[in-house]
Amino acid sequence: MKAYIFPGQGAQFTGMGLDLYNNSQMAQELFEQANEILGFRITDIMFEGTADQLKQTNVTQPAIFLHSVILAKVMGDSFQPEMVAGHSLGEISALVAANVLSFEDGLQLVSKRASAMQKACEIMPSTMAAVLGLEDQIVEQICEAIDGVVVAANYNCPGQLVISGEVSAIQKACELLTEKGARRALVLPVGGAFHSPMMEPAREELAAAIKETQFNEPTCPVYQNVPASAVTSATEIKENLMLQLTAPVKWTQSIQSMIIDGGTQFIEVGPGKVLQGLMRKIDRSVEAAGASLE
Repeated sequence: MKAYIFPGQGAQFTGMGLDLYNNSQMAQELFEQANEILGFRITDIMFEGTADQLKQTNVTQPAIFLHSVILAKVMGDSFQPEMVAGHSLGEISALVAANVLSFEDGLQLVSKRASAMQKACEIMPSTMAAVLGLEDQIVEQICEAIDGVVVAANYNCPGQLVISGEVSAIQKACELLTEKGARRALVLPVGGAFHSPMMEPAREELAAAIKETQFNEPTCPVYQNVPASAVTSATEIKENLMLQLTAPVKWTQSIQSMIIDGGTQFIEVGPGKVLQGLMRKIDRSVEAAGASLE
């Protein structure tokens, strides 16, 4: 079965989407529509902006969404997903690809998500750290034992778990995890504690927007970050998306579920190759490739 997977924040690069814009009338129209919806020319930043400009949350999230969703649309009839999943932000791209959300509604939600997360980051200093080379269970136990907010946030692949929380709690966790034998415990250059209880204000704000948005039944199963299993009900998809900002991204578990359910060919739709790299670490026996227009 053919599975399409959609990347999240961190996959952006200068010039992203420019080839799509130059080579497809449909892509041009969708990018220009996005500029109008967002109220600024995001295409200028995507095609010509600096890495620092692209790193701003209110730009990064819509930019990655647009690259992914427009690429899927331009693929036309060759885009025939039998299952989809998206990493964090990528879940909204996956929902547009499975016809749960319209292009416009998806972009509006991504924009609201980005601004809500930015606001939550400004309330209290918080961050994330990547932990390499330790079993998930050990990382979870150490996080639980620390005073302050620190939780497992992104289960990216076996031996790579990202933790999220208060700056002091993250620093303490990194020390203890290194002592426990982590190959690396590295604080990440991010603006806040995504996928942790510290995102509760953002979760509430985004949930209000999600409630007002039309969700349709998906055209194929969606493997969501929260349950890490196939969801085919629009109501359930909506509920899971409302929980996503404060819950961990169960990426490893989602991919494993897709493979158990028959996924054999995984195609990453969007900028970069981050998810293809994670696929090789989760299960080398399945095929992983990037989407192409050929």
